Order: sequence, then C-alpha cells, then structure tokens
Amino acid sequence: MDVIGTSGACIIVGGGLAGLTAALALAPRPVILLTKAPLGIESSSVLAQGGIAASLGPDDDFSLHLADTLKAGDGLCDESAARAILKAAPAAIDELIRRGVPFDRNGEGKLTLGLEAAHSRRRIVHAGGDSSGREIMRPLTRRARETPSITVIEGATARRLLVEDNTVTGVVAESTRGPVVFATERAVIATGGIGGLFQYGTNPAGSWGEGMALAATAGAAMADLEFIQFHPTALDSVSFPLKLISETVRGEGAILIDETGHRFMVGVPGAELAPRDVVARAVWRHMAAGHRVFLDARDVPDLDFPRRFPAITGFCHAAGIDPVTQPIPIRPAAHYHMGGIAVDLAGRTSVEGLWACGEAACTGLHGANRLASNSLLEAAVCGRLVAESIKGTMPRRRGNPRADARALVSANPSAVRKIISRAAGVLRDGDDLAATAAELLPFALAEGEASDPALVGLMIVIAALRRRESRGAHARTDFPCRAAHARSSTLRLNEALAAAREIVPETVA
Repeated sequence: MDVIGTSGACIIVGGGLAGLTAALALAPRPVILLTKAPLGIESSSVLAQGGIAASLGPDDDFSLHLADTLKAGDGLCDESAARAILKAAPAAIDELIRRGVPFDRNGEGKLTLGLEAAHSRRRIVHAGGDSSGREIMRPLTRRARETPSITVIEGATARRLLVEDNTVTGVVAESTRGPVVFATERAVIATGGIGGLFQYGTNPAGSWGEGMALAATAGAAMADLEFIQFHPTALDSVSFPLKLISETVRGEGAILIDETGHRFMVGVPGAELAPRDVVARAVWRHMAAGHRVFLDARDVPDLDFPRRFPAITGFCHAAGIDPVTQPIPIRPAAHYHMGGIAVDLAGRTSVEGLWACGEAACTGLHGANRLASNSLLEAAVCGRLVAESIKGTMPRRRGNPRADARALVSANPSAVRKIISRAAGVLRDGDDLAATAAELLPFALAEGEASDPALVGLMIVIAALRRRESRGAHARTDFPCRAAHARSSTLRLNEALAAAREIVPETVA
C-alpha cells in the first residue's frame, strides 16, 4: 500500500460546506481535501433548500434565536456552545457574501428573510429561492479549486484512520490509483450525515455515516446518536434519496391534508409550523392509520409557487405533479443527525489530531431536535472554528504510519437499510431495538460491504435502547414520557459491541 507524505498538510475528509469552510479558512496552510464525488456535486449541503438562520432582522436579536434553538432542542442543547455558534451567525453570513454567495435580496437590496417552523422571527437567508445549498456551494467550490494551498482529490474514499497512542498518524483511502495512505498528524472529518442508512432519506445515498465509522473504529467517543430528525415532508416517490419539500413551503402557508382533504394538524399547537419531530410523528401516525398525506399549497394567498420554489416545482413536475393545482404527496424521511462524533467547540474529538465539523460532529447546538436552518449555520461557523484550532496546534513529528496491508472493502448499506429503518425510525420501542441490535451484530463483525454501515447502525440502536424516555426526535412508544433530567449520551464502539453481545446468545455472537 503506497504511503504518501503530505508535507505537514491537514487532511480534510468531505467536500460539503463544513469541509470547504475549514479548507478555505486554513489557507495559506496546505490542505488535502478528499471527496468521494466530484466537488460540489453530491453532498447534503448541495441539496439543502431552506437556507441559513441568522438574527439579522430589525425585530430580531441573538437572544431570540438562542431561545428558539434551546426550545427546539428540548432541554438537551449545550447552551454555551449554542450561544457561541449563534452569536457568530451574522459574521458567517458576511463572510459567505464576501466569498461570492448570492443571497436573495428584496427591491431595496436588503437580504430577504424567510420563516420556518419553530422560529419566532423571519431570519432565514436563502440563495436562489429553494436552491440555497447549490448556490452557496457554487462559489465556495470555485474558490477552493482556485486556492493554491488546497489540493482536491476527487474519487477518494477514506476507509480508516491510522492511530498510534490515541493520536492520528494517517488516513487510509481508496482512490482511483488503488489504496493509499496519507501520512498526517491532523485530520478533519466533515462527511455529513446518516440518511443513507434508511429506506427513506433525503441525504445522498453515500451519506450513511462514513465519518462516524472512521472516528469510531479509531476509538473516538460518540454523542447523542439516538437523535435523528425525520423531515416530515419529503416527496413520496420511488426515488432514492427522496426529494425534500422544504419547510419554507409550510412557512409560506401550505397545509397538511389527507386523501379526504381533512387538515389533521389543525388541533396541534403550532399546527404545520410545530417543531419537526411533532409534525413528523403526526404524519407518521396518520399514515399508519391507513391514510395518504399531502402538502397543499393551492390556496396560499399571493404565493407564486414556481417563482418562489423553482427546484421543488421542477421535481414535482418530474413526478407528474403540478403543485399549483394539485396537493403534493409526502412522507417523513431521515433528514438530519443531531448526534455524531463528540467534539468540543473547537471541533476537537477524543482522539488527538482528529477534528470533526458539520453534521458528522455533535457540538451540542441542536440538542434533541435541530431548529430549522441551524445546520448550514453550524457548518459555516464550526468549519472556521476547526481551522482556527488547527492553526494553533503543533503536530507531533512521527515516522511513516504503519498501514494494514489487508484489502479495503467497499461499503454498501443496502443490506442493513430495512433492518435499521424498522427499529430506529420515527417511533421506536425496546423490543424492536433489541432485536435489531442482535440482527446487526453479525453484519458488523463480518468485515464485508455492510460492516461499517452496520457498525454505525448498531451504535445508533444501542444509544436509542439506552435512552428510556421520549425527548425531541427520539420517541419511545414504551417510554412515552420525558425523564426528569436531560442528559446527553456518550458511546464508544467497543461499548456498543459489548452491549449487542449481551443481547445475542453466545452461540450467535
């Protein structure tokens, strides 16, 4: 296996908003950016529709944004981390504007601010209407390619971190030239979320928790893995991933109805603009009762749907639906992971020389349930915080890392999607979680294509089994009440494997 010296370069795994922000903020220090797909093509950042939350309006301020975030987080947010990240939001927007992001503006040239569920003020900045992610990523991708200190290696999939004495020494990757080892003392995981682990998800199919697998097998601690946000309004179709119908559509006045035209959310506080977990569970229960569910924007006053939502209009048309004259069929889908690799505010993990940012990391900002449009904000702010932390770090000098000569196995979550979806979905119970842990364990131990996805799914299932309450996006039908005290959870891979072995009879394990 080839070992490539990196001359002190930091290795960043992932080319979404968090990874690009970190890479650009590290300039002129050398960076090697590894990305599976062509840069700017396949990432959750590119698919994002809703925009970025920031307290910019004349009737808004940081304290209101913080209050909304803490309320959505259902008692589990790290308030100090949330305070720091949200306070940096206006500066992050300014920086993106300087980098060329064309945020939408009104006739007076001021930023247009949208409203989304659980926000008390209009504070969502968009770019290109419902194409915010694409329009944000376009100039950042161009700048990354133009920055001499950033070497972009496309078609490279990180498979393992090399660690000695709990310190990173290299990154093993599968590239177009075969398996290679990048020797480095500093690595950043910015690989996005886990939606690809589920039958119905809005993330790219390759976003199955790769970064979590890298960190977990290197010995890093995970946090709050059980908290997965299911977006209540994904286009109900046969595509994978499912197309997202942005929450902004409901913010503009669209309502949820069933096949009879009944508006079943009307009696719920906040109705269609209740927190996402509340809406997702209501939709899930209505579907479980035998109904189909639709998002109806036909009678919203003064809404020019094709102009306001051109991307959504396009993929609705592709599915044979005209959102101007027809209600849009929807279903909940795995959308965002509040948990992830445990990090501090600087993005440092429990492994020396390893940082994480974006959706792959758990900063504590989102708590048990992410407030809409805080995710791109976290990626933009924390990507820079990671860069600042790396700049202040002196790496230890070591020789070439020792690499395992075994052949690398490609990862494919298809064999475990149904297993994970059955137990770790919108509603959960202990018996199903335990049975799923037992079913996932052989996959996790087999070292085949499903091994790493199964490891990630197993950690999620064990974390969900251990949390014997319902809070935020984690809903247990056998423990429907909240515990008296909110506590974050932590988990390491060896703990998850040990817990699964206790469930499985010894003859199976």
